Amino acid sequence: MLTTAEADNSIEVLGSLPPRLHFVIDRHAAETPDRVALVEDGYAWTYAQLHRSVGEIADGLTALGIRPGDRLMLVSENSIALAGLLLAASRIDAWAIVVNPRLSAREIDQIRDHSGARRVLLTVSVSKEAEAHASRYAAQTITIGPLRDIAATASNEQTAPEPVQYSPRDQVAVLIYTSGTTGTPKGVMLTHENLLFSAKTTADIRRMTPADKQYIVLPISHIVGISLLVMTLMTGATVRLVSKYDPAALAKAISEEGITILNGVPATYQRLLEYKAVAGLDRLDPGSLRLIAVAGAPLDLDLKERVQQELGLPLLNGYGITECSPGLSGVRIDAPRDDQAVGSLLPGIEAKIIGLNGATKQSGEVGELHVRGRNVMRGYYRAPDLTAKAIDPDGWFNTGDLARFEGDCLFIVGRTKEMIIRSGFNVYPAEIEAVLSSHPSVVQCAVVGRSVEGNEEVVAFVQLLQGTDTSASDLMAHVSPQLTSYKRPSEIIVLPALPATSTGKILKHKLAESLRGQ
Repeated sequence: MLTTAEADNSIEVLGSLPPRLHFVIDRHAAETPDRVALVEDGYAWTYAQLHRSVGEIADGLTALGIRPGDRLMLVSENSIALAGLLLAASRIDAWAIVVNPRLSAREIDQIRDHSGARRVLLTVSVSKEAEAHASRYAAQTITIGPLRDIAATASNEQTAPEPVQYSPRDQVAVLIYTSGTTGTPKGVMLTHENLLFSAKTTADIRRMTPADKQYIVLPISHIVGISLLVMTLMTGATVRLVSKYDPAALAKAISEEGITILNGVPATYQRLLEYKAVAGLDRLDPGSLRLIAVAGAPLDLDLKERVQQELGLPLLNGYGITECSPGLSGVRIDAPRDDQAVGSLLPGIEAKIIGLNGATKQSGEVGELHVRGRNVMRGYYRAPDLTAKAIDPDGWFNTGDLARFEGDCLFIVGRTKEMIIRSGFNVYPAEIEAVLSSHPSVVQCAVVGRSVEGNEEVVAFVQLLQGTDTSASDLMAHVSPQLTSYKRPSEIIVLPALPATSTGKILKHKLAESLRGQ
C-alpha cells in the first residue's frame, strides 16, 4: 500500500521557498517593518529590528572567525538572542547546532567533539545552566551586534569547514543531535530546503496569517521548536518565546497576550490542567486561541477530551520526527477526530507500510512506516553507514515507527525496537500505555520489554498524581480486564517521575536499562 498526500502542491511550495532560512523575514521587514516579530518577557523586536539585528550578528560571527561551512554550537534556552543567532548563522552559511543547556556536561561535550564545532556560544543571561557550562569552558563574555552577555569559547583552530552548497536542497542549515531509542547521539543534517518545506506545509494546513501569535515553549534545541519559529516568521506572524515551561505563566499568556496558536506535548496540557485544579480556578480563559496542537508522544484520549472541554477547541494531533524536519502528518482544522489518529499526510509526503519480511502491508495492517519527501534529512553527520541503513537508494526513509493507515489517516502504534514479542505474540507498548493512562491517578506511563529465558516480559513504569493512594496492585486490577493475558504487565513499577527529554518525551531506553540484571 502506497499512500500520498491529498492535493499534493509540493512543486508549487518548492517554488515559493527562499534559498536560505534568514530570507523568510525579508519581505515582512520591508512591507510591515513595525509588526512585532519576536517577544520574550519584557522585550520585543519588530521585523525591521530583527532584520537589522541579524545582519549585525552575522558580521559579529564573522569577526569571531566563524566561516561558511563551520559548525556553530548555540547553547541556549528559547530567547530572542537564540533566534537572532540561528538566523545569522544561516546568513553566513554556517551550520547551527542548537543545544539545550539542561543537558549534562558529558552530553554537551560529546556533541561539541563529534560535530567539530568552531566555537560554542552560550546565552548566559537566559539560564543558569548555560552560565554553568560557560564557566566550565572558561568562556569569555562578549557582545555580538545587539546581543549582550554572550559567552564564547576559544576558537577550535583544528576544525575544517564543510563545503558550502549553493542549492538549498544540499546546504545544511542545522545539525540536531538526537539520541533516539539507543541513547547514542546522532547528528541529523537538515538542509534549508528540508526546514523551509516542512514549515511551509505545516503553516498552510494551519491556515496561519500575520495576525497569529504563536506560543513557543517547546525548545528550539528540538526540531519542533525550530520549525515553529521558522513557520511563524515565514508567515509574518508573531513569535512568543518562552525559555522554561510554567503552566501558570502559560495560562496568563493565553488569557492576556492574544496567543492564537499553542503547541505542546501531552505533558504540556496535563500540567496546565493540574495548575487549574491546584489554583482552584473554575475555568481557564481561552483568550484568543484558535488552534491547539499536540505531538511528540502518545495522546491519552481522556486527556484529549478534558483539554477540549476546557479550552473549547479540538486538540489536533500530529506526527513528525527529527529526521523529517519534522512534519509528516497532522489532523486538519476542518476535520477533527475523537481518536488517537495523527491525521493525514502533509502535502508532498509519500508513505508506505512495510512488514518485517519486507512485504508491503495493506490498509489496516501494522508494519514499519517508510516515508519520502523533500523534508527528509540529508543524512547523519559523519555516519555514512547509519545513513545508508536509514535511507534507501530511492529516497525512502525508515522511520522505525510501527504504524497503520485507515483510509488516508495514519495511526502510530509504537517503535519497531520497542515492540515486545511475548510468547510468540507481538505486543505494542502504546496499547498498554493507553489502558494504563485511562486510570484517573496516572499522570504518565511507559511500557518496555524485559528479557527472560526464551521470552520477553511486559513491564510498565507509572508516575501517579501527587497525594494519591493508588498502588501498583490497583493499577494491575484496572488493566487486567481490558487486556488479553499476553499483553498484561508482569510488573508495574511506580516512580516519582519518569526520565524525559526537555520536550517531555519519555526516555524508554533509560527505563529498559534499569531492568538489566534484575
